[in-house]
Amino acid sequence: MGEIVLVRHGQANSHATTEEDYDRLSPLGHRQAERLGAWLEARGERFDRVISGTLRRHRETAAAMGHTGPETDARLNEMDYFNLGEALRRTKGVPMPPDADGFAAHMPQVMRAWHDAEIQGNESFASFETRITGALIDAAEEGRRVLCVTSGGVIGMVMRHILDLDPHRLSMVLLPILNTSVHRIHVRGPQMILGSFNAVPHLDAPDLMAERTHF
Repeated sequence: MGEIVLVRHGQANSHATTEEDYDRLSPLGHRQAERLGAWLEARGERFDRVISGTLRRHRETAAAMGHTGPETDARLNEMDYFNLGEALRRTKGVPMPPDADGFAAHMPQVMRAWHDAEIQGNESFASFETRITGALIDAAEEGRRVLCVTSGGVIGMVMRHILDLDPHRLSMVLLPILNTSVHRIHVRGPQMILGSFNAVPHLDAPDLMAERTHF
C-alpha cells in the first residue's frame, strides 16, 4: 500500500485583500510548520517524495518542516478565491465577507456559481478539478509515501475526487480545514481511500490549542 500525505500550508497573511499579499506565512504559520515537522520527525515518518506547490506559502511551509528544496508542482497551487469572490460580487451582488465568520455563507455560493460556470477567476472549475486530479493520480504509487504541501482548496478538491462531493458538500469540507493540517490517502493499486482528514496532532497539547487556525 502507498500513501499520499497532504499538508495545508501554515497560517498566511490573514489580513490580506489580494492573493499576492496573502501569499506569505505569518510568524505563527512558521511555528505551526516547525511543530508539524518536529512531530513527523519524532514519529520516524519518512517520505519517498516531497512535493510542494510553487506558491511562497507552500515553499515556506515545506522549509519550516525541514524539507529544503522539495520538488515543486504548480498543479498543487490554490484556486484564486479573491478573484472568484470579486466575480461573485459583480455577477450576483454578493460582497466578500468582512471577517472569517462570513465565509460559512459565502463559500457555498462561490463554489456553486463557479461549478455552474456563472463566474470564473483565472481558471474554470473544470480546469481546477482536472489539474488537481492529475497531480493526485501522478503522486499515487503502490508502496511509496509522498508528502504534498499545498492549500485548502486543493485538499478539498482531492476529497471531492475520492468522496464524489457535490459543490455544497465540497464547501462544507473546505470550511474546517486547519493550517498545517494532515490528510492521509491510502493507495491500493488504482484505489484511493481516505485514511484521515484535518488532523493536527502537533497542536493537540492544551497549551497549543490557540495555535489552531483556519485563516
